[in-house]
Amino acid sequence: MITNKQILDTLRKVKHPETGQDIVAMGMVDDININEKDLSFSLIFKKSNDPFVSSLEKACKQAIQEFIAKDIITKINIKIPESKKVTPKKPEIKKLSNVKNIIAVASGKGGVGKSTMASNLAVSLAKTGAKVGLIDADIFGPSIPKMFDVEGQRPIVKKVDNVDVIVPIEKYGVKLLSIGFFVNPDDALVWRGPMATNALQQMLHQGDWGALDYLICDLPPGTSDIHLTLVQEVSVTGAIIVSTPQDVAIADAIKGINMFTGKNINVPILGLIENMSWFTPEELPENKYFIFGKDGCKKLAETKNIELLGQIPLVQSVREGGDYGSPISLKENSIIGKAFITLAENFIKANNKRNEILEPTKRVEIKNN
Repeated sequence: MITNKQILDTLRKVKHPETGQDIVAMGMVDDININEKDLSFSLIFKKSNDPFVSSLEKACKQAIQEFIAKDIITKINIKIPESKKVTPKKPEIKKLSNVKNIIAVASGKGGVGKSTMASNLAVSLAKTGAKVGLIDADIFGPSIPKMFDVEGQRPIVKKVDNVDVIVPIEKYGVKLLSIGFFVNPDDALVWRGPMATNALQQMLHQGDWGALDYLICDLPPGTSDIHLTLVQEVSVTGAIIVSTPQDVAIADAIKGINMFTGKNINVPILGLIENMSWFTPEELPENKYFIFGKDGCKKLAETKNIELLGQIPLVQSVREGGDYGSPISLKENSIIGKAFITLAENFIKANNKRNEILEPTKRVEIKNN
C-alpha cells in the first residue's frame, strides 16, 4: 500500500526552480488522496503568475513514477490565487473644489490661434482682479510656456498629505501648468493615448491650484481622448470655440460645437471667438482687409443661437507677443489690447448668465455594456 509518507518523501525531491526549496517544505502540497493505483493531490502556488506551474506539475508526475510506481495514475489539481488588480489611487477630485469655473477652449482645426486666444483671455481676466489658472492641455503641441516666456522653468513638487502636488508657474497673474514644463522644448512628444490622458489628469488633480475664479483648459485642435478625459475628470462649466471666419474653419468649428453639446457630453457653449477677422496694418488702424472671409463666426453664432464673444483682428503685434512671451493683452491702450478687454468682459457676462440659468455640468460617465 502506498502511504502519504511515501508521497511526501517523494515530492520532497522536487525543488522549486526559483527558491531552490522542495515543494513540501514550501507548503505547496495538500489534499493527498490515494485509492489503489489512483493518486491525486493539490499543488498550491502562491503567485498567480508563477512561470513554473507546468514544469513543476511534470516534475511531480515523473518523481512519483520513478520512485513509487510507473503505472500509478496521478491527478494533480493546480491551485492558483486569483490575480488582484490594484488600481492606482489618484488624488481626489476635491482638490479642484475651490475652482469656481472650468472653461474649455477648443477649436475644430489647428492653426486658428486657439492657444493665443486662451493665453490672452487668461491675462485679460487676471487684469480684472480674477484669480485665473491656465492648463496647457494641448499635450502634443504645448505652446503656453513660450507664450508666457517661461520656457525652461520647472514647477516644484511638494508633498501634501503624502501625495505629490505640483506647484504651477505664475506669470502675469496667471497660474500655469503645461506638459512643456516637463520635456525638452525641442523634443517631439510621441505618446499613446493613455500617456497623454494621464498627463492631463496629473495637471488637473495634482496641480496646487488653490482658489480660482477660472481654470482655462487650452485643448488640442479637433476632438480626441484629451477632450473626453477632461469632461470625465471634472465638471466643465462651459466651452469656448475658436475659429477663423474661413468656411473650412467654420465647418470644423461646427464639429467642435456638436461634440460638446451632444447628449453624452452636454457641456454648454459659452460663445465663439473669431480670430483673424480681418487684417489691419498697425500704421493704418482704420483699414480692414478680410483675408479669410467676413463674419464667418458671426453668422455661425446667429445660426446656432450662441454668443459671439469677440472678433480679433490679424495684427502683427499679436504674433510678436506670442513669440516673445509677452501677450498683447498686456498693452491695454492698444487697439488689439482693447479688443481683448472687450472679449474678457463678454466672456464674464456669458459665463455669469450660464451659471444663473443652468445647473452645474455633470461629469461624463462612460458605461461599458
